[in-house]
Amino acid sequence: MIYAVTNQKGGVGKTTTSVNLAAALAATRREVLLVDLDPQGNTTMGSGVDKGELEWSVYDVLMEPGCISEALINVESAGYHLLGSNVELTGAELELFELPEREYRLRQALHGLGNRFDYVVIDCPPSLSLLTINGLVAADGVIIPMQCEYYALEGLTALVNTIGRITGHLNPGLEIAGIIRTMYDPRNSLTRDVSRQLEENFGDKVYRTLIPRNIRLAEAPSYGLPAMYYDRASKGAVAYLALAGEVIRRNEAATAAQPSLMEQESANGE
Repeated sequence: MIYAVTNQKGGVGKTTTSVNLAAALAATRREVLLVDLDPQGNTTMGSGVDKGELEWSVYDVLMEPGCISEALINVESAGYHLLGSNVELTGAELELFELPEREYRLRQALHGLGNRFDYVVIDCPPSLSLLTINGLVAADGVIIPMQCEYYALEGLTALVNTIGRITGHLNPGLEIAGIIRTMYDPRNSLTRDVSRQLEENFGDKVYRTLIPRNIRLAEAPSYGLPAMYYDRASKGAVAYLALAGEVIRRNEAATAAQPSLMEQESANGE
C-alpha cells in the first residue's frame, strides 16, 4: 500500500507524520519504505541520514526510475528503508517537464520494486508542484495531516479538489485514506469545534487517533530519530503507534472487502 502524506499548507506536521508513521508501521514487523519528495530534505535528516552525503537521491530516481534499488538506504535505527532527498531536487521540476510521462516517474520507479515493501510512505512538498503530483500519481491513498484551525478547513477544501482532479485525469484509483488531526490541544475551543466539523463532513475518513502537541515530537528530529526511538513513552510516540494500528486495520478491512479474482470472473460470467 502506497500512501502520499500531503497538505498544501506548511507547518501542519506533514514530515513529522511521515517519519513517525513509517517508524510505527515498521515496528509492527512490516517492510516499510519512506520516500522524501521534499527538496528541503527534512524527512531525510529526521531519519538520521545526512542529506549532503547522499550518493543517490530521489532526484536520480525521478531522472532514471530503474536505479531505485541502488538509491535505497536501510535506516536500521528507525526500522525502515529511505529514499532520501536534498537540494538537488529543487531543479528536478524543470528537468521533469522535458521528460516523457513526467507525472508518472515516481510511480514507475516504485512499481519496479514489486512487492518488496508492505507500505510506502511518501512525504510530499507543501505545495501543488510536479513533485507533489508525482507523489499523488504513485499513491493508492492520501493521508492528510492538518491542524484544527479555521484556515486549515479552507485549505482542506482546496486539497480535496486537487485530489479530485488527479483522480479524474492521472490516477483513477487514488482515494483519501484519512485525515489526521495533528498538534491537537483539547483545551482550545476552536480546536474542538473544527475537529467536530471535520467529523461531520468527512465521517470515517477522519482517523480516530489524535496527535497531541508534544515536545518530544519536536525534539526527536534534531537527534535524527523518530519519536518512538527517542522517547517511546512520550504521548507523541504512543499516538503514532496508535495511528499505525488504525492504518493497518483500515487497509486490511479494505483488502478483505475486495472481491477475489474468482468472484470477479463469476460476476463477469466467465
